Amino acid sequence: MPTITEGNPTIISLQLKNDDYTVVVGSGLLEETAKLIEEKTSIRSRKAAIVTDSTVGPLYAEAIEAALKEANIETCLITVPAGESSKSMEQATDVCRQMLRAGLDRKSFLVALGGGVVGDLAGFAAAIFQRGIPCVQIPTTIVSQVDSSVGGKTGVNTPEGKNLLGAFHQPQLVLADVETLSTLPDREFNEGFAEIIKHAAIRDASLLELVEKKDRIRDHLIELVARNVAIKAAIVEEDEKETTGTRALLNFGHTIGHGIEAAGGYGRFLHGEAISLGLVAAIRLSVAQSSLSPEEGARLIASLATYDLPTLLADDLSNETILNALQRDKKFEAGEIRFVLLDRIGSAFLSSDVTTGHLEAAINGLRSS
Repeated sequence: MPTITEGNPTIISLQLKNDDYTVVVGSGLLEETAKLIEEKTSIRSRKAAIVTDSTVGPLYAEAIEAALKEANIETCLITVPAGESSKSMEQATDVCRQMLRAGLDRKSFLVALGGGVVGDLAGFAAAIFQRGIPCVQIPTTIVSQVDSSVGGKTGVNTPEGKNLLGAFHQPQLVLADVETLSTLPDREFNEGFAEIIKHAAIRDASLLELVEKKDRIRDHLIELVARNVAIKAAIVEEDEKETTGTRALLNFGHTIGHGIEAAGGYGRFLHGEAISLGLVAAIRLSVAQSSLSPEEGARLIASLATYDLPTLLADDLSNETILNALQRDKKFEAGEIRFVLLDRIGSAFLSSDVTTGHLEAAINGLRSS
């Protein structure tokens, strides 16, 4: 289990087979970046790339550059276009080439500053640059702070599907500064709650009580992020590279959700919006095929709706398009579906009894309340 020291900041320490690292959750951390790298990692390089996007960079890159400069760390700022389209092999290659042109080498390190797209892309670039350099994740969205920055999964998309090219590359440090969440538009703030509600559904029923207090949730962001990081960290410690099945539980709602996201063309839905629809389908399948009660299912779906997350699917996305995208997903093994179901809130399991027919029926069910 991860070691947790509560407060501001809250410190969550992961112990993996080959990598130990720290997640720091707090307020006002950006100015402490260099100090925390010095204290919490073995990184001693004086050269770093800061990879960010065109939305986050103008807000926070200057603070990171200043903090590193004060510690005599030379930086190269690389800005990619905001949005899912930047998660491509072409963009990863461009990031690496910019690093080479700036004189970075295998003793340099990379700082990923942004949401899930930047974290996945920059983490992948760190994994492949001169066969791997250290990475520091500084997530700036709810999705990335509670989920994607922790666990070492990095990668890019292809036209055939999401995250099909990638590598496990654990960060040396994650800095989750909740102050960065204050600049998120409501839509981007709310989308993160799909992952939070997923964590409550699969591992911690009591987390749902905090989520349901929407009117006070911004007063509890450090606790909210830290509790979610602790859930993710515990699962990653148990099954770092998804070999035993435990880490696959984090895919609850993602099988159909990723199919919807891909079918929408990576732009129609934010990640959390597509996952919300996948969660609704998975919740209903859990009621139909497992022991999740209708009342528990309704409570989870109501929590999604509380954060204005979609629970209905438009008719213009055909079942065929979604299923075609879904069958290219990594959650299929030799054509066999590995689908996560709930037996109650807080307890999930991996089922091999869900068929393509069940998936199609679940997608149809999303078209009506």
